[in-house]
Amino acid sequence: MPATTRILYQRPLVSLARSTSARMWLVSLCAGLAVLQSALTDSFSSLFIALAAVAAALLSELLVNRPLKLRTVQDGSAVASALVLALLLPNQINPALAALGAVFAMVVVKHSFGGLGTNWLNPAVAGWLFIRFSWPAAFDTALESSPLTVLSALLRSGAWDAGGSPLNILTAGGGSFSVPAQTIATVLSSAVNTGYSALNHMILSFSGAELSGDYLNLFISGGPGIIADRGLFALLLGTIIITASQANRAWIPAVFLAVYTLLVRFFGALPMGGALGNGDMIFGLCSGGVIAAAFLLVSDPATGPKSVIGAAAVAAATGLLAFFLRYAGIEPYGAFFAVALMNTLIPRIRDFENRRVYMKGGRR
Repeated sequence: MPATTRILYQRPLVSLARSTSARMWLVSLCAGLAVLQSALTDSFSSLFIALAAVAAALLSELLVNRPLKLRTVQDGSAVASALVLALLLPNQINPALAALGAVFAMVVVKHSFGGLGTNWLNPAVAGWLFIRFSWPAAFDTALESSPLTVLSALLRSGAWDAGGSPLNILTAGGGSFSVPAQTIATVLSSAVNTGYSALNHMILSFSGAELSGDYLNLFISGGPGIIADRGLFALLLGTIIITASQANRAWIPAVFLAVYTLLVRFFGALPMGGALGNGDMIFGLCSGGVIAAAFLLVSDPATGPKSVIGAAAVAAATGLLAFFLRYAGIEPYGAFFAVALMNTLIPRIRDFENRRVYMKGGRR
């Protein structure tokens, strides 16, 4: 009697150079470095937020594991999710809210779907959404004087003729990124400034171009904002570490950033009174949590497609959504919403992969 069989003809995109545990601890290191940089310029408020999130996540993990007789604390996923959640939060938010967001991420999102790898929504993004929509006033108050909030308010107030430059608009509107004056942070700022000068005089000088000194403030920010933006210099160092360690697929964030950056270049200046093809790519990449979204959220294999074509399509679509939400929707942190929206499609995408990518019908 003929029967239908399923034949696997493509390997799933799950074979990484590092184990799950090693990858989670590397992500924790990357996020932790950014938290520490941010903490140096806000009297350690960022560190208290991160510690509250990590403590709540670990406690939730232990309480869930006990009746199930599981031991998942050692894999580092709770710590990694909590630290990534901290990166997405304002540095002036109440640490208690970070703790509640971590509990929601662990109990409701991660374990209610069966644990690591079975949840369709990234726990850190889920915790961020929970805090933002449950306590919108507290979230907005913590960011009301941040540069991106000021920029969004200025753009909503009317058209600007500043050549499409967000830094010029901020300056004209009385807002700006500020370099911190603390002693420890000054040393870090000096190191970044040295590299920045080398970029201008040794590399860009061949093309006759020169970056404005205002861009330095994007890497060493002392004002209010989300921790990922305030710790951008350390976050970039962390992404180099996790990429060099092959803890993720480097081409996945590359696809996301390529699509997003090209759209910013061609259309990013239009909402700011600029011309087509004159968008500020550096500002678009170095603010709004875009780097954190690319390397820590979009590239997360636990909440992404399993095939090469699926992962590439989702990364490109997320880049498109991130640009649309941030520039057309004037949402400063559109990259996080883009990740959340694409996560909602992951169950359907994986079902499509199972039916069309990994297996084909045959007769026996």
